Amino acid sequence: MTSHVKNTLVTTAAIAGALAATTLFNTTTVKADTTSSAPVTTTTSATKDTAIASAQAKVNSASAAVVSAQAAYGSASTAASDAAAKTAAASASAAATSAATSSAVANAQAAADSAATAKSTADANLAKAQSNAAATSRAKSMTSAAVVSAQSAVASASAKASDADSAVASAEAGQTVTANLMKFDDPTQASAAQQYFATKTAIVKLLPSGQVQITIPLTSGLKYLKEVSYNGVDATFTKTGDDSANITFTADPATSYTLAMTMDITSVMPFMPIMHEKALLDVDTTIFNGLLAAKSAADAALTSAQAALSTAETNAATVAQVASKAASAATAAATVASDAAVAATSAATNLTSAQAANSTAQAALTSAQAAQSAADAVLAAAKANLDSANAALTSAQAELKSAQNIVVVTPASSTASSASSTASSAGSAASSATNFAASTATATSNVASSASTTTVTSAVVATPATTKKATSSTPASSTTAKTLPQTGNENQSALVALGLAILTLGIYPMMKRKHA
Repeated sequence: MTSHVKNTLVTTAAIAGALAATTLFNTTTVKADTTSSAPVTTTTSATKDTAIASAQAKVNSASAAVVSAQAAYGSASTAASDAAAKTAAASASAAATSAATSSAVANAQAAADSAATAKSTADANLAKAQSNAAATSRAKSMTSAAVVSAQSAVASASAKASDADSAVASAEAGQTVTANLMKFDDPTQASAAQQYFATKTAIVKLLPSGQVQITIPLTSGLKYLKEVSYNGVDATFTKTGDDSANITFTADPATSYTLAMTMDITSVMPFMPIMHEKALLDVDTTIFNGLLAAKSAADAALTSAQAALSTAETNAATVAQVASKAASAATAAATVASDAAVAATSAATNLTSAQAANSTAQAALTSAQAAQSAADAVLAAAKANLDSANAALTSAQAELKSAQNIVVVTPASSTASSASSTASSAGSAASSATNFAASTATATSNVASSASTTTVTSAVVATPATTKKATSSTPASSTTAKTLPQTGNENQSALVALGLAILTLGIYPMMKRKHA
C-alpha cells in the first residue's frame, strides 16, 4: 500500500470520526443552564426533526462527494507524479543526448563541410583535367594529321626525286640523237666530211659537271681525218675498226658545235694539200639542260619533306605522350571526385542522423512536458473539486449544527412524548452516522484497491483536505429556563465515546504526519 493510499484512509477515518462525533454531540439533551453564544431558535419537535434529517442528508451527500473528490485527487496526484517522473527522465535523456550529439553534430558538420570542400576541389580539378585532356587530344589529332601530310609530302618529293634521278641516270648513260655535219660557211649545205659520218647520229651523255659528252661515230676515212677539235681542245679518237673510230669531245649543252678538222688525202691525191676545214656539227644537247637542277631541287624537296615528317612525327609522339598523361590525370581526377562525392554524401547522412537523434530526444522531452502539464491541470482541477467538496461539507455540517441547536418548546403534558421523540432522533442520527461511516469505509477501500493497482513511479505526497470538525454548542439560557428531558442519555454517552474514539484514530495519524 502506497503512502498516498494510507493518507487517504487516514483522512477518511478522520472525516468519519468527525461526522459521528458531530452528529452525536448535537443530538444530546441541551441543559437549560448551559451557556452558549449560538442563537437559539424555538420550534416544534417535528419541524426540528425534519430540519435535522434534511441537514443530515446534505452532510452525507457532501461527505460522499469529499470521499470521491479525495479519490480523484489521489489518482490525479499519482498521474501527476508519474508525468513528473517521465518528464525528469526525458529531460535527463535529452540532456545526455544533447551532450552526446552536440559534439557528434559539430564533428559531423565539420566533416560534411570538409567533404563538401574536397568534393568542390576535386570537381574543379576534374574539369581542368578533362579540359586539358580534350585539348591534348585535339593536338594529338592535329599532329597525327600533320604526320600524315608530311608523309604524303615525302612520298611526293620522293617520287619527283626518283623521276629526276631516273632522268639524270638516263642522260648520264647516254642517248643517241640526230647529228649532221654542215658547212661552216653555209649551214644549209652538208660538209664534205659528212660522208665519213654515215650514221648521222651522235651519242650524248650528261656529265656530273652539267656539261655534255658528245661522241660522233666515224664510219670510215680514219686514214684521212687526222685531227678534230672543239674550242681549241682536241677531241679523243677511239678506234672501232681499221678505218673507223668514235670521236668524243666535251662541251656545254647547245644546239650546234663548230668543229675544226684536218684532212690529209695526199696519199691518194699527191697534188692536194693538207686541208684545215671547219664543219658545223648540228646536234641538240639542250635536252639535258635543267636535269641536274631539277634533280637537285627534287632532292632538296625530298630532304625538306623528310625533315618535316621527322619533326611532325616527333611532335606527334610528344603530344601523344602528353595526351596520354592528360587522359590518365582526368581518370584519376574522376576517381577522386567520385570518392569525394561519396564522402560528402556519407558526411551529410551522418550529420542528418546526429541532428535527428537530438531532435528525437527534444521531441520526447516536449511530449513529456506536455503530458506533465496536462496531468498538472487534471491535478489542479481535482484539487479544486476537493476544495469545493470540503466547502460543501462544511456548509452542510453548519446547517446540521444549526438544525440540532433548535430548541423545542414542549408542553408539560407531552414531556414523555418529547423524550421519546428526542431518543428517536438521537437513534436516527446515530444510524445515519453509522451508515455514512460504512459508506466512507467502502469508498476508502475502493480507493485503496485502485491505488494498489496503479504503478507509481515517484513518491508524491498529496495534501488531503482536512475535514472541518463540527463544534457542538449549547443553547444560551433563556428567560424561561426549562430543563429538556434526559431520557436515553446513557446510550448517547456511549455513542459519544465511540465518536471520540473514531475521531482520535483519524486525527492522530494526521497530526503525526503533519509533525513528521
